Amino acid sequence: MTENIHSAPALTLPRAWLESLRLRTLPLACASILTGSALAWWQNTFSLPIATLALLTTVLLQILSNLANDYGDALKGSDTPARIGPLRGMQKGAITLPQMRAALGVAVTLTIVSGLLLVLYSCQSFSDIVGFLALGALAIAAAIAYTVGKKPYGYLGLGDVSVLVFFGWLGVIGSYYLQAHSLQPVLFLPATACGLLAVAVLNVNNMRDIESDQQHGKNTLAVRLGALNARRYHALLLAGSLLCLSLFALVTFQGLSGWLFMLSAPLLASQGRFISRQTAPVAMRPMLGKTVKAALLVNVLFVLGLLLA
Repeated sequence: MTENIHSAPALTLPRAWLESLRLRTLPLACASILTGSALAWWQNTFSLPIATLALLTTVLLQILSNLANDYGDALKGSDTPARIGPLRGMQKGAITLPQMRAALGVAVTLTIVSGLLLVLYSCQSFSDIVGFLALGALAIAAAIAYTVGKKPYGYLGLGDVSVLVFFGWLGVIGSYYLQAHSLQPVLFLPATACGLLAVAVLNVNNMRDIESDQQHGKNTLAVRLGALNARRYHALLLAGSLLCLSLFALVTFQGLSGWLFMLSAPLLASQGRFISRQTAPVAMRPMLGKTVKAALLVNVLFVLGLLLA
């Protein structure tokens, strides 16, 4: 079975790097910035240069996280041919440890440069500069420490919290604040919804790899919850995202356009039912891409509703 899953022609080095970059994860990483920027547009404070720099910094952070994830899992032997998920360049032997360390150095440097440009261009006070520099340093550290180090938090079941914070609260609220230079508590509702959808994607990934992760001591939240409770947790994530967006629409009185995101509700419900009924980890393999697309659909419909409002 594993031969059918992983058998493929020999990897070229460019192909191996493309696999390790995981370009398909980038749109979901950008969703929080697009949501925050749409909220700034809704409040007439949108800035194209700031939104662009925020997007660039987020893309670089996600690439750094992807490379660090491959590096950490390769060192710990977590990714083996027995796992259901795809193997990357390092696990296939096409990328060496020194090459990956060099790539991590380049990714860190580019992320720092982009982040500095973003902070210096957008921040209007010394306290904001210091605060966002600290948040940027924390984001870089979190991207690396997910699987790298003696006690990576991704192996302790804390990945879901990190995704909620960085793909939800920090991404949405941070990108909004850099453009609006103000903060409204109600904005935490769409920020939380965005984060919960990203966590749902991570949860599907972890449910797919639950058996392999358990064998290699990677105690993700799915491993800690168990297969059944991980599926219940997934349903709560999907429902929670729609609830947060619904509360935002009610509180802000946006009209019909503010409810466009509800067009995605049947799709989320259908995916939630499928995942709750499928107990085999292999059944999650096609659901990962579908969950990414569903999360993007919710975010796009919400952004469109804000633009129309």
